[in-house]
Amino acid sequence: MDRLFDRLGRVVVRWRWIVLVVWILVAVVSSKTLPSMSSEVNNNNTNFLQASAPSQQAAVLLTPVQGNASTSSQILIIASRNNAPLSSTDQVSIEKEIKAAAKVTKVISVKQVATSSDGKVTELLVQANVSQNDDSGTKTVVDDIASTFAQARAPAGLEYHLAGEVASAVANAAGSNKTGGTVQLFSFLFILVLLFLIFRSLLAPILTLLPAIFALVISMRFIGVLGAHGIKISEITTLLLIILLLGAGTDYGLFLVFRVREEIRRGLDPREAVSQSLVRVGESISASAGTVILALLTLLFATFGVYNSLAVPLAVGVGVMLLAGLTLLPALLAIFGRAVFWPTKVVKTESKIGVWGTIAVRLVRRPAVTLGIGLVLFIGLASFALGYHSGGFGGSTNAPAGTNTAQGNAIVAAHFPHASANPGDVGFRYTTPVWTNPSEVIKAQQSLSGSGDFSRITGPLNANGSSLTPAQFTQLYQELGAPSRLPVLEPTSIKVPIALYEAYRSSAQYVSANGLTVAFQTTFRAGNQQSTEALQAVPQIRVATTKAAHASGATDSGVAGEAAGLYDVSGASDRDLLRVFPIAILAIGLLLGLVLRSVVAPLYLIVSVALSYIAALGISTLFFIDIGGQKGLTFILPFLMFIFLLALGEDYNILVMTRIREEARELPLREAVSRAVGITGPTVTSAGLVLAGTFGVLAVAGGGGQITDIGAGLAIGILMDTFFVRTLLVPATVVLLSRWNWWPSKLSRAPEPRTTTSVKK
Repeated sequence: MDRLFDRLGRVVVRWRWIVLVVWILVAVVSSKTLPSMSSEVNNNNTNFLQASAPSQQAAVLLTPVQGNASTSSQILIIASRNNAPLSSTDQVSIEKEIKAAAKVTKVISVKQVATSSDGKVTELLVQANVSQNDDSGTKTVVDDIASTFAQARAPAGLEYHLAGEVASAVANAAGSNKTGGTVQLFSFLFILVLLFLIFRSLLAPILTLLPAIFALVISMRFIGVLGAHGIKISEITTLLLIILLLGAGTDYGLFLVFRVREEIRRGLDPREAVSQSLVRVGESISASAGTVILALLTLLFATFGVYNSLAVPLAVGVGVMLLAGLTLLPALLAIFGRAVFWPTKVVKTESKIGVWGTIAVRLVRRPAVTLGIGLVLFIGLASFALGYHSGGFGGSTNAPAGTNTAQGNAIVAAHFPHASANPGDVGFRYTTPVWTNPSEVIKAQQSLSGSGDFSRITGPLNANGSSLTPAQFTQLYQELGAPSRLPVLEPTSIKVPIALYEAYRSSAQYVSANGLTVAFQTTFRAGNQQSTEALQAVPQIRVATTKAAHASGATDSGVAGEAAGLYDVSGASDRDLLRVFPIAILAIGLLLGLVLRSVVAPLYLIVSVALSYIAALGISTLFFIDIGGQKGLTFILPFLMFIFLLALGEDYNILVMTRIREEARELPLREAVSRAVGITGPTVTSAGLVLAGTFGVLAVAGGGGQITDIGAGLAIGILMDTFFVRTLLVPATVVLLSRWNWWPSKLSRAPEPRTTTSVKK
């Protein structure tokens, strides 16, 4: 490995300008020719569930009423007046809007489906031939529909708005892109400021961060290609990629830049220092990135699509970052030489033990005490994890405030009080059309109401806020036929009151064309669909739905919607953690064994990461649930904390342990540990602060809620890992195990060196 990195270092230093030009060309060409990652983001996490999940089966049951989300989308257009019922002039404009929207590419049909009981608002249902899961496709259709509003020539006082789940998702996707941009900007600024404080120079911070920026720009385009070819990409993938590449990429840069500075202080020429540094830390950087890539690829064994979809995109990003760290950064350091550290003068000098060296000297004198205190502290913190409760993570389905869609959803809520932009959908299938036997609808609705689990239930008999009796429902069917075929206004040839006509026509939103499938839109008494309370209420909601099916004679039933989907997601997440945990542990343990040439060291290093993980989860539980009063932490937090703390924690393990092994070839082990910790302590501390800080930026600038929990939880874990595990507990364990650390390699059998080197305090 030394020969490999020696050859790589000399090639990169010699052809440094060509290396820089190649990276610039790749960044420019990929940005100009490849699709962006943001265009492929899918914000609905329930779309990542397996088809066997109960919520997905319920969605299939409701397909005859609501359409198939995988092949079509339903988009609402709201036409409304504030102070008066819609007039005949308004209806002329509405007809123009129907014709204009029908001409939009991929729009199949546009129908005026419901008018509010006060006559001030009407809903137009647009059926589009684009998958609801196709974010770029739905965005195009929604934007094109919005552009047709001007063609309707609305009279004064008439307004058009978009509404519903699809339009809200499109509005949220735009908000997600802005959030990602905000996180990216603040991460840049935070890292730069911190690096300026660490190096106290002008160029070193910029050059350390620059390869991470190149890797982020290029990998986003590569991942965009993957998304265009079918790999699902969630909002969390975008945010984590930004944090991971900027944070971990800067860490790898620190590994190399600190070593280059150390080699220059030993008296080497700057370019020779770059080559030698790559020999010394190239394997550490490669192994560190390898552990992250390996940990991410174990997510391919997860069944939940969000986790599974993180694997390849993030692994690709880290792979690009590794290439940049081993080629672009050394080339930049070779180009600028000593100027990298200006105005600080980097000259030949004897190494100093520093603060971390002083701590390490005291630590190795009483390693058992250090380890014992550390274990008691971490186990105590880990005990708070017993209070962990799972919460939701669905991404907001409420459009951002101030948008056209947010206004449309508010109008729907005000004028169709039984409707919701984000309902809990309950569906039933019957053997005979409900128009001829409406008692089935009544029995189902009464059973649901009697359960006490719902605060609102909207179905065929109260579709637009006006109520129909079963007798009226049957009679209107006999006189008018199926409601889905009725025109907008009451035909003059049919003597039916307009209120009854509109109430019946609106029922088409809740009954399939053949009358066999009935949908109810509900509001859970436990809370809104995004709340933890609603998620936790799903099992009893499903029990109530099954009872209603039996009471009304339905042959099938199901509960769909966000809360039901997220309940299934949470269960899949817990199962995946148990599935992926042993695979990731085994894979990273084997890699550590290869890097450290030891069977013993990987065992306690893995244990240290596991203990750090549980303690960090305990602190998160204490802060957010016990003190903060949250009902639960987002289900994704334990999973992400495990994967990232396992992978990124081992980065620091590898740096510290490889340096201890390097020093142990020439020094007694206690002195080797003291020297290694003294030298790597500033690097690990700086790297940990950078990485924890970038996760902290995610907590502050990520939009709040579950994103804040994720960012804060990961930041806490990284800080604990940095300041306690890597620099205190692991070195204490190394001293206690002595030469057994390196068993069965030759170093475990070699006599301990007796000579020591002088070090200045």
